[in-house]
Amino acid sequence: MNYRLIRDLLFCLPTEPSHHLSLQSISLLQQWNLSSLIAREVNDDPREVMGIRFPNPVGLAAGLDKDANHIDGFSALGFGFIEVGTVTPRPQPGNPKPRLFRLPRQQAIINRMGFNNAGVDEMVKRIRRSKFRDNPGNVLGINIGKNFDTPVESALTDYLTCLRKVYKVASYIVVNISSPNTPGLRDLQQASELARLLEGIKEEHASLKIRHQRHVPLVVKIAPDMTDDEFGQVSAQLIQFEIDGVIVSNTTIDHSAVAADRFGKEKGGLSGAPLFEKSNHALALVAGEVRGKLAVIGVGGINRGEDAQVKIALGADLVQIYTGFIFKGPTLIRDAADSIRAGVS
Repeated sequence: MNYRLIRDLLFCLPTEPSHHLSLQSISLLQQWNLSSLIAREVNDDPREVMGIRFPNPVGLAAGLDKDANHIDGFSALGFGFIEVGTVTPRPQPGNPKPRLFRLPRQQAIINRMGFNNAGVDEMVKRIRRSKFRDNPGNVLGINIGKNFDTPVESALTDYLTCLRKVYKVASYIVVNISSPNTPGLRDLQQASELARLLEGIKEEHASLKIRHQRHVPLVVKIAPDMTDDEFGQVSAQLIQFEIDGVIVSNTTIDHSAVAADRFGKEKGGLSGAPLFEKSNHALALVAGEVRGKLAVIGVGGINRGEDAQVKIALGADLVQIYTGFIFKGPTLIRDAADSIRAGVS
């Protein structure tokens, strides 16, 4: 089936309806055992990272399936792991529409969704009902955040609420402190705020590990817009608090690469091809600091199979795709996995 034709038809619709229709279609194809119509089989290339066996090193980044509605559908496309969220303690509608903008010429997206989701309790119910959980080899990351109206000084409470509720159903848990679309969230990357947050999360994590007799790795997702010194400081704190992994990076607030586009000045995080070099700069710095101490997941601007291998060469253990998947379709999963396996850069 020609994904480009399907994509072009979907792009004729407004962005959010197109997004939801795409997700529903992925789920329906899985239910009808027809996922092979749009996806090629991905060869096994298992990686042991954070004590978890990943079937292959190419995952789905958080943001596409915020409420874990479509994990069965995505698992049928060949992803080595799926990350859902960002989820918050209470349901929230997100920012006012329009809040999602396609930039096809730049192979990019600008979004200011604002953690729109049905809340953590509803997510956990959906995960428990999914077929995905029936296979112990499937890997599910859950990305957690704070509600938009929770003050930064009270953010720890929101993260702890989510941490407790997702612990039993997650393969790993991501602390999102880097979305540009929730007021004050990126302030949590500042040294004093980050230390207080990580201290509280690690204390609760230790308690949960004992209670459930199971270690669920903790990962922190960071922004690409920090200075080199700030990357070093954040890396040092992640090592200090014995965090299991780091995701580099979230979307960027730097829109200079798309300034000429009619949507280039829209507020929100920019993802896709224009983020590739910026996220790679951050990845190289962070990987150099944490090598051998933390797992590193590289995300941002992967648009071809070779892009995924570049991130591995820069120090990533695993990669994730999002915007490239929207523009290129499921074939990007196979292409990325094959390039990593072949070691082509």
